[in-house]
Amino acid sequence: MINVVAVITTKPGKRAEVLEAFKANTPAVLAEDGCIEYAAAIDTEGMGSFQAQLGPDTFTVIEKWESKEALMAHAVSPHMKEYGAKTKDMIADRKIHILSNV
Repeated sequence: MINVVAVITTKPGKRAEVLEAFKANTPAVLAEDGCIEYAAAIDTEGMGSFQAQLGPDTFTVIEKWESKEALMAHAVSPHMKEYGAKTKDMIADRKIHILSNV
């Protein structure tokens, strides 16, 4: 299994718009062969001082894939290319962590 944690930082004030595009794209991703989980997450409020906050312009994408091949097919799928083109001017930074279970 392949786990992905993507940390996406939008340009100031653009997170809601990017998340709207993300949510519209999610059904197509979940229908892909090998997709186990694909969801966006933001800071949970009221968790206390031990929480490291992402902030108002950042969200994470938590993904699980059956294989490297499934993840690579996802990366070049037409709907992901469309999502990327739609959101590219609203993204300030992104870090994609691709992890294997131990």
